[in-house]
This record gives sequence, C-alpha cells and structure tokens, in this order.
Amino acid sequence: MKIFIIGGVAGGATAAARLRRLDEQAEIVVFERSGYVSYANCGLPYYIGGTIADAGALTLQTPESFFARFRVDMRVRHEVTAIHPEKKTISVKNLETGEEFEESYDKLLLSPGAKPTQPRLPGVGLEKVFTLRTVEDTLRIKDYINAHHPRSAVLAGGGFISLEVAENLRELGMDVTIVQRPKQLMNPFDPDMAAFIHGEMRWGGVKLALGHTVEGFSQKGNGIDVLLKDSAPLHADMVVLAIGVTPDTALAKEAGLELGLKGSIVVNDRMETSVPDVYAVGDAVQVKHFVTGEDAVISLAGPANKQGRIAADNICGGDSRYRGSQGSSVIKVLRMTAAATGLNEQSAQKAGLDVDKVILSPMSHAGYYPGGRVMTMKVVFERGTYRLLGAQIVGYEGVDKRIDVLATAIRCGMKAADLKDLDLAYAPPYSSAKDPVNMAGFMVENLKNGVMKQWYLEDVDALPRDGSVTLLDTRTEMEFNAGHMDGFVNIPVDDLRQRLGELDKGKPVYLVCQSGLRSYIAARILTGHGFDCYNFAGGYRYYDAVKHDRCLIEQATACGMEQA
Repeated sequence: MKIFIIGGVAGGATAAARLRRLDEQAEIVVFERSGYVSYANCGLPYYIGGTIADAGALTLQTPESFFARFRVDMRVRHEVTAIHPEKKTISVKNLETGEEFEESYDKLLLSPGAKPTQPRLPGVGLEKVFTLRTVEDTLRIKDYINAHHPRSAVLAGGGFISLEVAENLRELGMDVTIVQRPKQLMNPFDPDMAAFIHGEMRWGGVKLALGHTVEGFSQKGNGIDVLLKDSAPLHADMVVLAIGVTPDTALAKEAGLELGLKGSIVVNDRMETSVPDVYAVGDAVQVKHFVTGEDAVISLAGPANKQGRIAADNICGGDSRYRGSQGSSVIKVLRMTAAATGLNEQSAQKAGLDVDKVILSPMSHAGYYPGGRVMTMKVVFERGTYRLLGAQIVGYEGVDKRIDVLATAIRCGMKAADLKDLDLAYAPPYSSAKDPVNMAGFMVENLKNGVMKQWYLEDVDALPRDGSVTLLDTRTEMEFNAGHMDGFVNIPVDDLRQRLGELDKGKPVYLVCQSGLRSYIAARILTGHGFDCYNFAGGYRYYDAVKHDRCLIEQATACGMEQA
C-alpha cells in the first residue's frame, strides 16, 4: 500500500509514525513544503525570547531520524501543487530544484494545518510586519531582532500566540502593545475571567489597546505606523500579526473536497473526507464540538495528534472514531497560568443553552502550608439539568491540574454537582482536603438543593438602592472601608447574630464578602432566621478586578490608548 501524507508537524507526523507501527510493509511518504517536518509550534515564541536557547530543540524529528526509526520517506521543501482524486495522483514540486512530478497513491492524508490570518490591509507585506507559524517565521523574527535591536513592537491580535510573543519580547526589554478588536484578550475566556489576564499583562508592562481595529501599516522613518480606526496611529519598530489562523485548504478546494466552516475540510468521525481514500486531520478540518455537537474548527495540537492516530488506524483497516473537541487549553501569562475547557458562558448562551455558573476563589493548596496562592475558577453548567458545560481558571500553581480534572469530568458526562464526589489526591503542599474542584461541586449541589441562591455581576447596577432590599457586606470593617459596592451596609459575619434586629425580614437580602464564603455563611444564618437571601457569585475580590478592568478599557477607548 502506498500512502502519501501532505504536511507534517502534529497531525501528519503522528499519522506517519502510527501507520508504520501498524504496517511494516506500507510505502509511506510525507511531503512538507517547509524545511522542517516535525517541530514544536507551541515553543516558537519562547525561542524568540531566549527561554529556549537552542533552535535545534524546536525540531522534534529530522527527516533522517524519522527514516532511521520508522522508514518513512520525509521529503521537506516539497510542495504538493494539486490533487487529482479521479486518477488518485498528486502533483509535487521540489522547491529546492524546481523539479515537478506526479505520483500515484492508494491512500492520501491531508494535514496542511492552518496559516496565519492576513487581512487584506495596506502594508501587510512590509518587511517589518511579521507572522509567526513556522520555524522559518521564528528564525526570521529572531534574526531581525538580533540584527536591528528593535525597542518597540505592536502585536495585532490577542490570542495564544500574541500573549506568548508579548511575554517574550518583554523579556528582551522591548516596549510592547497589543491591539485587539474585541474588548478582551483570549476569546476562550469570558470577559470577566479575561480581566485577570489583562491585569497580569498590565503588571508586566504590556500596553493594551482593546476595542481598536487595525486598518493598515505604513513605513515611517526607521519604524512602522500601525493605522487604527478612529484613533491615532501606533508607531513601533516592528509588528507581529497574530490575528488568528485560517485553515490552509486551497488544495482541498481545488480537488473538489467538501468544505465547511471557515473553508475547513469536512470529515466524518473516521477522519474521512468527501472523496474516497482521502483523509484529513489537524487545524484544517471541521470537527464536532464535544459539548454542543455543533460543527467547529478548533486549532490545537492535542486534537491534531489524536486525529492523526485515528486516521492511520482507519487507513490500515481499523475502525477508530474521533469523538469531538472541547477546546481544552492552557497558557502561561507572565507569572500566572490561565486555562479553559468546554464552553464559556458566552458561547453556551450563543448555543441556546440556559446557563448558570459558580465562581470561586480557592487557594492552590492548604492555607496553612506556605506558598499557597489564590486562583479564580468559573464553572459553567446547564440550568435545570446541571450538565457540566465548561470551566475557566486563572491563577498560579495548580491551575493546569484542576482544568484537566474538569476536562475529564466533561468528557465523562458528569453532572456539575457530581464534582463533589471526586476522590482527588491531597497533601498540604499540593491541595486541600476539599479540593477546589470538590468545592465547585459543593456549591452547585447547594444551588441544586436550594441551600443557596445567587446573584451575579450582571445584576449589580440593576439592584434597587431605594431601601426595598437589604444590601449587606459581611466582611470586616477594615475590608469594607478599603472599598465596597455602592449602597451596601457592613455587618461582619461574626457580628451578624447579635445584630439581626437591624435587618428587616420582609426584605430580600443580597450579600457579598471577599470571596463568597463568609457571605454564604451569613446567608445560612439569616435563612435560619427567616430571611430570603442571595449570595454574590465571585465575591468582592472578583467584582473589584472586573470593574477595574472595565474602567481602564473604557477610559482607554475614550482617550485613545491605554497605558501599562
């Protein structure tokens, strides 16, 4: 059997290795138009900043090492220029020699990946405007920095690559500004959770121009102007376009394969395309979202690797199935870690789901053990059914551990309240006897059983301040005086039983504390005395961070630019 693979890296290289493990006799050829067949995409920004010092460390396999172990013919600098499904052939061009030839296949696997989104804007082709997707892109940026020593950079886009590049350019001492059309970074996160990411980026000296649209680039002096809609241009020594990626599917389109969202290749759960004996995997394919069952394009290395393995199984006569992507991801944000899985609140609402959530601020490990840090967790579930839909966490140590537990719970179809039953490892340096994931489950169970009722950030401005409800802050007097929500009165939770006479049982009570714990205790006290109580989801710490972030964004929009 002759198997051709178009594209290496995650999906293609994984498929090639799996194919050889399943079939020692097959002829396997990988055509890769770049000079690198298997490299660490996710490590590229860290080479620019010097965290990864050796460029060779980015290359996971060379054509020679791959052939030595797997007897797979890895042809780098070879571009497939056409697919001819009716003849089961492909046209190939050797980019080193210019030679063109045609080859026949029995099975064909497409792993073309995605390419950086490049809007049709004036100045996109200027030499100081870079994209980052391949090793060659990385070396080009690194060489430019080494040769010209730029002091400033503008990054267009606010996703994974942009944040990682921003961090690494700051490590080099450069002045960095991120321009993003939406008023938040990192779209997998809801705006409230993104506020914590914004705060960390500002702490690191990164300027944020959120809610601004890039309209083009113009050479000016020794630098470049980034032209913004309805705002003054930003001047920098270099620009990195990190607006996102687009499935690289021109070949598939020309060959008549069925295309879907964003021009992606439509595949079934066996990774088969609409054309017999042609498979596709990775960033170029349309998949099903695991939570909603809807079509989606999710460009992540984990799904691409799994899909490559599944396609190889099926090419060799197996029956492996891809069950869908849920978008589990994690990113280092300077000192912090941010992670998400499944649906965020906004995407769940757009999918037509009736959504509820719990927001908590647990410690990364036992409070009495030194070094614990607070994380912010948001767990999203379906109202009524309590189906677990997604989660987001921003914090320090232990974030990746908790998001992986929650991702597994979603994959296993657990209900949100069932999180309380998970038997998770505990020792004081690593966790608490009631792990943060368990705590989320306890909170959902309290909602389900009517032990707790919540009110939310989106309710703050609508709360009546006319005395018809009681607005109660249960923190200490010192905490309250340092900052509080308008209209709230202060009765510390430990004084509450002695001061019940100050409250009117005929009025609903809306409670808040720093994290939500003390106000929950206060709600139980008041409920036991006949009050109707609602606890604020997230606590004042969460409220203050989100409100501060929104104020900075609005001020920057009004004034033209945000300062770090």
